[in-house]
Amino acid sequence: MTNIVLLAGNVGNDPESATTFGGTTITTFSLATSRPRRVDGKVVKGENGYAEQETEWHRVKCFNGKAKSMAEHGVKGMKVAVKGRIHYTKWQDKDGNDRYGSEILADDVDFIAWPKREAAGSQPETDDIPF
Repeated sequence: MTNIVLLAGNVGNDPESATTFGGTTITTFSLATSRPRRVDGKVVKGENGYAEQETEWHRVKCFNGKAKSMAEHGVKGMKVAVKGRIHYTKWQDKDGNDRYGSEILADDVDFIAWPKREAAGSQPETDDIPF
C-alpha cells in the first residue's frame, strides 16, 4: 500500500523556514482546502444561493529545494498544489497525557496562483501565476 496525498488549496500563513544543524532547510505552512457542505447527501446552499463551504486545515512541511522555494516565493493567500504523504506523530505532554498530530510531508509544491492585490473597497481575488 502507498501513502500518497494530493491537496490543492490556499496558503493560510506566510511560510516559516528553519535550517537544521546538518544543513537541511525545512519550511512549514498551513494549507486550507474547501469543499461544499452536505447534509443528508445534499449540498447546503446559503441565503445567497451559493454552496456553503467546509474548510479543513493541514500542516505542510517541505524540505531542501522545495523548502527554499516556498520560503522565498510562498505567501499567505497563494494557491498551491501539494503532493506528499501523511505523517502521524504521538507524544506526551508535560502532564503525561498522550497527544496525537498529523502533518503532510510534501514531495512537491506547485504554485498555482498568486493572491491578487486588493483595491480599496474590493474583495481579494487571485491572479494566475505568469509562468
